Amino acid sequence: MGKLRVGIFFGGRSTEHEISLLSAFNIIKALDRKKYQIIPIGIDKQGNFLAYKLTDKWIVNVDDPKKISLGKSGVLVSFAFGQSKELIELNSNRRIKVDLAFPVLHGAYGEDGTIQGLFKMADIPFIGCGVLGSAVGMDKDVAKRLLRDAGLLIADFVSFDSSNKNNIKFANLKKALGLPFFLKPANAGSSVGVYKIVDELRFSQKVNDAFKYDNKIIFEKTIIGKEIECSVIGSDDPLASLPGAVIPKDQFYSYKAKYLDEDGAQFEIPAKLSSKLKQKIRAISIQVYKVLGCEGLARVDGFLTKDEKFVINEINTLPGFTAISMYPKLWEVSGVSYKKLLDQLILLALQRSKKGDKLQSSFRPK
Repeated sequence: MGKLRVGIFFGGRSTEHEISLLSAFNIIKALDRKKYQIIPIGIDKQGNFLAYKLTDKWIVNVDDPKKISLGKSGVLVSFAFGQSKELIELNSNRRIKVDLAFPVLHGAYGEDGTIQGLFKMADIPFIGCGVLGSAVGMDKDVAKRLLRDAGLLIADFVSFDSSNKNNIKFANLKKALGLPFFLKPANAGSSVGVYKIVDELRFSQKVNDAFKYDNKIIFEKTIIGKEIECSVIGSDDPLASLPGAVIPKDQFYSYKAKYLDEDGAQFEIPAKLSSKLKQKIRAISIQVYKVLGCEGLARVDGFLTKDEKFVINEINTLPGFTAISMYPKLWEVSGVSYKKLLDQLILLALQRSKKGDKLQSSFRPK
């Protein structure tokens, strides 16, 4: 058998475009070239899909997260829908075979179920959560409602969409959630558009800014506790890593601290907790993963309070894979190297595809 042809999809139209490039760079560097033929597929900020050769400069300024960008040598491609598992170069009609897609895409149009649906339409197996798990995990409002209904602990929250924006009143939120509280776009990641609200100063301006990133925003009660993250992998029988702790140097774990500033936060990997608490967090993380219909991989984030309650903050269905990202680091301390982790994610995607192939796709009544 020849090498598995793995298409790495990165970039995208979201506000996390640059972080996606960093994640993809690390993944491609780590993948075993003896096992896999790697096909870099960049998506620019206008949504164009660009195929690169591995020898091309498919990412430039990789050493500067503020200047990193897609290379100029990409060839415009589209999907060959059907069961061919191919991309088509639009200028030459040349076909590019893709056995498996690895969407290294964070945020909108990559983590929200949209590209997962595209892969399904093109019959290309892919790594990570399916359409439903991705969409649910991306929408903080919907995810919190499902977690609450399942009896899991979450922070009190209130959501608004743009149609009832005029009903957002600082005094009402202060009464319902106390001060400080958090303001977040419902469908965005990496702390983009997030504010810690401590008073009414520039409150309307901050609300307007959050609405730039999504048509729905949420306000959350502040939970006092240790910020804990736990990596999960698997489908039918998922496993959780040892939990880690994040200690932000700023008011919260911001975009800059996550990706641009290696000194923006301190990390406990693994977290300094009792064995009993570690097991509790791992078990709850798996429960969150299952409730939200996740597959492949996700990272569960929450807060451990003084009375040892684990309050779920959110789930990230396509966590970062940069040099300072928690998802791979937590698996490393749990005994799974970066390279082995990628192998396992690929294996899981192929197994899920085979399972799906066995499903009946048509019905004729007798």
